[in-house]
Amino acid sequence: MTWAGALRTPMRRYSKITGTGSYLPPRRLTNADLVAELALKGVESSDEWIVERTGIRARHFASDGVYSSDLALEACKNALAAAGVLAKDIDLIIVATSTPDMVFPSTACILQNKLGANGGAAFDVQAVCSGFVYALTIADSMIQTGAANKALVVGSEVFSRILDFTDRTTCVLFGDGAGAVVLESSDEPGILASDLHADGKHVGILCVPGHVSGGHVLGDPLLKMDGQAVFKLAVGVLEDAARAALAKANLNESDIDWLIPHQANIRIMQSTAKKLKLSMDKVVVTVDQHGNTSAASIPLALDAAVRAGRVQPGQKLMLEGVGGGFTWGAVLLKL
Repeated sequence: MTWAGALRTPMRRYSKITGTGSYLPPRRLTNADLVAELALKGVESSDEWIVERTGIRARHFASDGVYSSDLALEACKNALAAAGVLAKDIDLIIVATSTPDMVFPSTACILQNKLGANGGAAFDVQAVCSGFVYALTIADSMIQTGAANKALVVGSEVFSRILDFTDRTTCVLFGDGAGAVVLESSDEPGILASDLHADGKHVGILCVPGHVSGGHVLGDPLLKMDGQAVFKLAVGVLEDAARAALAKANLNESDIDWLIPHQANIRIMQSTAKKLKLSMDKVVVTVDQHGNTSAASIPLALDAAVRAGRVQPGQKLMLEGVGGGFTWGAVLLKL
């Protein structure tokens, strides 16, 4: 070995998104459809009330017998096709979900079997609406360290199963769906920086306070939310996480080509964009057609923008999410 060879610095590994995919269950409910169903339960609402407060006009609900792994399977097939990668070559699957198929095994293991991608690591991440940015950060770290080479990072939810349809302040907000990306090892940086946080003292403002014990559900298995408290926290922490990720990458707001936030509420998205000095023309918005799909919302929005030709290779994207826990985080990447 020459001295030059002995002193050569090993090439650093990075990770890069090479394909995106998504899937929405066929059943689409407009606000008018949902309002009509709620009226049968004695619950009053209106299209105007929902749109004014949330920006949501429609959402999709999964049929009975369709689970998070089923939605994830279709999203992953689309992502794999976009990346030109075979399922058998995937050596890591991370599913972000708060609505798993069962208590255990993980939805990721169930998905792995349905894909025929058996053998690599597979596990779920539970960070509610921040789940996808958490999962993407974990997958990036595993690829950088050599623990994986080709990963599927998925957000998949069937939130319609945990909604209280007598509470109009929450049941109109959520929908079902799945989004996925293929993340591969690369010689060039794709994931530029990430920033993750949680503050457990806010557990009570967004939760499903029930669990299974002795074959029975204890507590309340339906979603509870203090909307005003969530809103106040969300706007501040999303700005902080985005700025922290930018600082880690030595970039600033003007370097962001697209902001792809968790699709919770158009007002939160508008406020965050304003704080980051970004025009809404640079924000990918799908909440109007998807509702809040929790961990699936960011990859769903990403795939929609990619397939519409809006998001282009080489552009810098800021992904950010906030959810129950209270969790929040951001990932800055170059597509």
